[in-house]
Amino acid sequence: MITDTLQQALHNTTRPWLQRLDNGRARLFQADALSQAEQTPHETLFDDGLVKLRYYPPLQENAIPLTDGTVMPVNRDAQRTPLVLVAPLAVNMLIYDLFPQRSLVRYLRARGFELYMVDWGRPGKYHNHLSLSSYFSDYLPKLLVQVRQHSGKQQLSLHGWSFGGLFSLCYSALGEDPDVKNLVLVGAPTDYHRNGALGAQYRRFSRRAKWIRRTTGLRIHDVPAGLLRSPGWVNSLAFKLTNPVGSLQGYWNLVKNLHDRDFVSAHATNGAFLDDMVAYPGGVIQDIIRYLWTDNVVAHGQLPMEGTEGHLNQVTANVLNITGANDPIVTPECSQAMEPLIRSKDKTFITIEGGHMGILGSAAAQKQSWARIADWLIERD
Repeated sequence: MITDTLQQALHNTTRPWLQRLDNGRARLFQADALSQAEQTPHETLFDDGLVKLRYYPPLQENAIPLTDGTVMPVNRDAQRTPLVLVAPLAVNMLIYDLFPQRSLVRYLRARGFELYMVDWGRPGKYHNHLSLSSYFSDYLPKLLVQVRQHSGKQQLSLHGWSFGGLFSLCYSALGEDPDVKNLVLVGAPTDYHRNGALGAQYRRFSRRAKWIRRTTGLRIHDVPAGLLRSPGWVNSLAFKLTNPVGSLQGYWNLVKNLHDRDFVSAHATNGAFLDDMVAYPGGVIQDIIRYLWTDNVVAHGQLPMEGTEGHLNQVTANVLNITGANDPIVTPECSQAMEPLIRSKDKTFITIEGGHMGILGSAAAQKQSWARIADWLIERD
């Protein structure tokens, strides 16, 4: 009897630690199996080996779960204007479909939007010739032709986060597509020199770069693009360093909650996005350094490319601009600098709580902005 009691006590003592070890091993070596991301079905309409165009067909379920534990009925009546999500560079697409109960694509599809998404893919070393304008001036027009052919609709709405917002804005500023009806711009940069602490660094960098250009004639585009490529792991590290305390806190919380399989699964799901970012081609880095950091051209209404008559004063679409109060990458002041430059009559600028990732895909964003975005678009449908 005493032996049985001791064995039971030993079992009760060791079991939690064995569970922690098992969960820790799964997080380290089986993270893909733990991830809950990207469960919403989609079709690929275009794929050139790098860039893809996704279409999200109508949901099969009648309701979807939300983060607050409630469910939202699926609207079977399609909105008239198709919505195209224009992703930024450097990220994988998991952020748009991170959790079943916190999926932007599932939410928008449930609200009745004919939904498409531009996936810029994973550029390799042989893609270093790509520039910023390759995305908004070359690729985006071709992809939107595909959207129009598939949907049978001419007028479109664009939703761009971060660089995806910049691409959407610049595409409209080319002045060649009057049928972009609505622009939803989330954390979209405009004035890099009015961007908080980062803006101060950009201004210092700009002064030095211009001095070098004046005194030596050397320009960043004289440097081979291949030398400037920014690998995915560098972009992941840079993103985490914008909030180092928060990043460390996330790992500490994992250690404290290794006994909780659901928590470990959620951590693996977030990690699938944060730990697997995508490279910037060298040509993009050249353009970022010259046009955005040094010359800050978008703040003056110009586009980050050579030889164009495009200008932000050619943007006439309805604009909804959303910024994060705690976003160190694109501050509200940086993004909202577009307001006097665009010619849109219908312009709405709002700031919500959250950082650069949070304003797009967090539980807070679901409560603060997703419904607002959908309602705003439906009012203009």
